[in-house]
Amino acid sequence: MGILSLTALELAKKIQDREISAVEAAKAAIAQAKAVEPKIHSYVTLDEEGAVQRAEEIQKKIEDGVLTGPLAGVPAAVKDNLCIEGQLTTCSSRILSNFRPIFTAQAVVNIQKSGAVILGKTNMDEFAMGSTTETSYFGPTRNPHNPEHVPGGSSGGSCAAVAAQECWYALGSDTGGSIRQPSAFCGVVGLKPTYGTVSRYGLIAYGSSLDQVGPVAKDVADCAAILETLASHDVKDSTSVKREDIRFTDALKADVKGLRIGIPKDYIGEGLDQEVRQALLDVAKLLWKKGAVVEEFDLSLVKYAIPAYYVIASAEASSNLERFDGVKYGYRAGDYEGLHNMYKKTRSEGFGPEVKRRIMLGSYVLSSGYYDAYYLKALRTKALIKQAFDRAFEKYDVILGPAAPSTAPKLGESLKDPLKMYLGDIYTVAVNLAGLPAMSVPAGKDSRGLPIGMQLIGNSFQEKTLIRAAYTFECETEKQFVTPAAGKGRE
Repeated sequence: MGILSLTALELAKKIQDREISAVEAAKAAIAQAKAVEPKIHSYVTLDEEGAVQRAEEIQKKIEDGVLTGPLAGVPAAVKDNLCIEGQLTTCSSRILSNFRPIFTAQAVVNIQKSGAVILGKTNMDEFAMGSTTETSYFGPTRNPHNPEHVPGGSSGGSCAAVAAQECWYALGSDTGGSIRQPSAFCGVVGLKPTYGTVSRYGLIAYGSSLDQVGPVAKDVADCAAILETLASHDVKDSTSVKREDIRFTDALKADVKGLRIGIPKDYIGEGLDQEVRQALLDVAKLLWKKGAVVEEFDLSLVKYAIPAYYVIASAEASSNLERFDGVKYGYRAGDYEGLHNMYKKTRSEGFGPEVKRRIMLGSYVLSSGYYDAYYLKALRTKALIKQAFDRAFEKYDVILGPAAPSTAPKLGESLKDPLKMYLGDIYTVAVNLAGLPAMSVPAGKDSRGLPIGMQLIGNSFQEKTLIRAAYTFECETEKQFVTPAAGKGRE
């Protein structure tokens, strides 16, 4: 087995056992990235020199016995909306194309402490607004399984980088499915933790009440180990939760006997691709054979999740993006007359069409006369959706559903019809509105060879239950992660 084929935990063990060095691993990932980046474009910034230098420092700490953790020395990538001191952090937008933060996001600090070798920053939809990684100012990322198709979004660069073996794991952010949907499209495992589990300090905000940082990896065990590293209480983040038990790797047990699994009827009806539906039912059957109790049920209010989500997310985005005006940092228009004209031209030139669309929608629903009609109504709907999930979790331990209505669409298809792109988030956005944990796990491929992902949703702070169910499924099937043809480079 080549070094690139190892999981993050397998690689870390070999590094601890002195079979491989952190420097060798970093150089292998960089060589792979150079081989596939012209086709895939997972990265906005690839820090070759810095990565090798960090790998050398980390290798010395490992040899000195300072770093002994399960992920020490493993090369990783970071979504380009997480700040790293002195490194270009663009949110894949022209308006931040020259921004270098003076601090590092807490989630990144946590993986750095565990011995991560950060290779670079991954491409994304501009300010995380999109579902295909096509709204990036730096151009689209392509799906490693078929470069004619999108990798999903907004964390498409992170998921494509893991799928194409350009890193062993990556950090993404999930506002309405931005980790889970691209993980499904790229055939990797993605986990969105309970809101507040991972610090948002240093994450450039899209929708503050919805955003959550999470891991993308090759398998469930890697995701559990990474989340264990990421989770921490942070006084710098007012929404950070102090959790007593964050030993998520303890849940890596292939046992679902007696686990109650519910499948919402709304999730497997009209609008769901037949191949995705069949893959989902196959997963349910396998878990039932292993002793889980599986049944269908009605999860009400699902049809209201999309409008409620886009009203709330756009309102928060319009507020969060006010700060990008060309005054203190970022892009500034070159030719303007007076302060007001500088604001106007900078924002007009700096933001892309999708970001402008959401800023305008958000400003509209927050404006006098429409606030009650739209924004307050969306907040009430959000509360009702949370109540619907609470009722479901009185009866079930886990909710099983698809991560997306279909497999990855072709490049260009979604941007022609933004409304259709928004509706593609139908199975993921409700989780963010309710602040719940959820993960996407590969469940096979369709007739075109594109990955199919299933989604497991848990009650608040019940990541361990999700991990146990996903790990059981993974152990009972051949590991679904397959090296895509586009990902084959040098090892």
